[in-house]
Amino acid sequence: MPRNGSRRRLLAEMNVVPYIDVMLVLVVILMVAAPYVNPSMVDLPTVNKAAKQPDKVVEVIVAPDGQLSIRDSAKKVVPVDFPQLVSTVESLRADGANVPVVIAADKTVAYEKVIDVMRNLQKANITRIGLSLKLEGSGAK
Repeated sequence: MPRNGSRRRLLAEMNVVPYIDVMLVLVVILMVAAPYVNPSMVDLPTVNKAAKQPDKVVEVIVAPDGQLSIRDSAKKVVPVDFPQLVSTVESLRADGANVPVVIAADKTVAYEKVIDVMRNLQKANITRIGLSLKLEGSGAK
């Protein structure tokens, strides 16, 4: 016990200045690193362009109003309805079972309609099915 009747008090305060300095450094690091991290980006697979387009192609055309038609390799367009689709495609592929089928749908057509066409062709064991698209900056498909 100290003399003079005065008691000595223990200092129980914590100095928080170093912790504030550390937190400010972490905030600066996060602010600098944030633009480099983009969690919403999806890494899609890439497809190489084919070296040569097939000579014979059966093209199923889906018009903006949902009407179906088929263009054969002789560029002849035949309108068809949904029940006739598979039989017409199979008759055009009769001479070559490996002839690919390409679906050319207008960009305003509902996605579900294109999937229905693809599903019906796959049910008929037509395995070579593709989607036609227009390359940006060119008039070619």
